[in-house]
This record gives sequence, structure tokens and C-alpha cells, in this order.
Amino acid sequence: MNKKYISKILLVMVACIIAYLFLLPLMFMVFTSFKGTAEAITSTSLLPRQWTLENYVELFKNTETAPIMQWLFNTCVVTVGGTVLRITTSVLAAYALARLEVPGKKFIIIGLIWAMSIPEIVTFFPLFYIFKEIGGLNTFWPLILPSGSGVMCIYLIYNFLKGFPKELEEAGLVEGANIFQILWHIVLPSVKPVVITQAFITFLGLYNSYLWPSLVISRNETRTITLGIAALVLGENYTDPGMMMASTVVSVVPVMIIFMFANKYIVKGFTQSGIK
Repeated sequence: MNKKYISKILLVMVACIIAYLFLLPLMFMVFTSFKGTAEAITSTSLLPRQWTLENYVELFKNTETAPIMQWLFNTCVVTVGGTVLRITTSVLAAYALARLEVPGKKFIIIGLIWAMSIPEIVTFFPLFYIFKEIGGLNTFWPLILPSGSGVMCIYLIYNFLKGFPKELEEAGLVEGANIFQILWHIVLPSVKPVVITQAFITFLGLYNSYLWPSLVISRNETRTITLGIAALVLGENYTDPGMMMASTVVSVVPVMIIFMFANKYIVKGFTQSGIK
């Protein structure tokens, strides 16, 4: 057995150990969701001694205080609406900056870079005040509308379009296509991996958002899944780890499914948009 073969074996072993350490919290979450209340509180073992589905049954049955399907539906509305809004505005803005003669283009790009340095939290008070004045609290609007300002998304798509060959667009113009037809039929199919990557990042950000939704949403029926899980943790079920883990598993499943289908585009998007 040569040294090269031994080094590969050691490398695989180290990779497996690191992967196990990263997966351990996820494994603990899944296995705890199948434990009864008493075992979940007292047990120190990873695997359940007695497997049970009572946490999931109780979770979906308790629709009055924990309407998890309603929370998932609310989250779907917010994430899909916010993602579509951000990607639409970002693609249009990035294409305009990359291709059109926009007055003050250099200052706009400098402004985008400067805006990326502003912490998001400093915008919460003015946004909260605006939505309070127009009666938008406890609705989906304060969760969706602010998502339209994707500065990082605009900048990354803009950088990709700067390296996109103009000859393809010029050929479309020769054939009589207008600017929106060129954008839809030529540019978008070519930048699809980048757009899907940015859409997935936006989706995750909206899906996992907690601080801003907790400021503008207080009614149980309009909560998102993160607010709902927080209510379970901080509410009357805080002594039931099994219930909390079951609700967390349910919330993770949609993201895992979307990631499996979008994985190949996400990998291409990271490489093509220059994300390190």
C-alpha cells in the first residue's frame, strides 16, 4: 500500500468526521422529534429508545394554538412574493446599468456599493413607522415590499452581464426584436444559473427571517414559520423538546426539497457570478 493511497484514506476519514460534526445537530433535531416528552427531556442518547409519532400528530392536530400549515402557507406567500419581486427589479435594474445609457451610471454603481455597507437593521425603524402610518402592520405587505431592494442581487447580476457578449443581443436587434424580447429570450436564458442562485439566496433569507417579521407581525394567523416556531419555544410548549424539534423538521423539509431541485443551478451560479 503506497503513501498516496494511505493519504487518500486519511483524507476521506477526516472529511467523514467533519461531515458528522456538521450533521450532528441536524441528526439530533430529527431523532429528538421521534422521542416522547419524558425521553426527550431526560435522555442523553442520540437515538430514541422508543420511536413515536406523537409529536407530529399533536403538532398537526393542535391547529388552534399552533396552526403550522397556516404558518407554512403564510411563509410561502411571503417568500415567493418577495423573491419574485426582488429578482424582477434586480434583473431590470442590472440590465439597464449594463446595457442602457443611464444618466449618472457611475454614481449609481458607487451608490450600490455604498448601500451594501449599510446594516439592514438601521432601516427597520423608518420602515416600521411607514407601515404603521399606512396601516400595513399584521399584513404580508411589510414582509414582501422591502424585499424589492436587492442591492447585492443587482450588483452581482450586473457584473455577470458586463461579461456577457453583446453580439447575441445585436443579432436580436437585427432580427427586429425589441429590448424586452431580447431580455426575455436571449439574456435571461443565459443568466439563468445566476438568477436562480440569487433567487435561492433571497428565498432562504426571507424564509429564515425573524427579527423584522417579529416587529410587524403579532397575530397568530399571520405568522410565518419562524415566528410560529419561536412562539412554540417561548410559549407553553417550551418544556417539550420533541414538539419543538418536530416543528423544526417540518419547516426544514420545503427548503431541502427546493435545494435538491435547484442544486445544479446554484453551483453554476456561484461559479459564474464570481461568488467566493
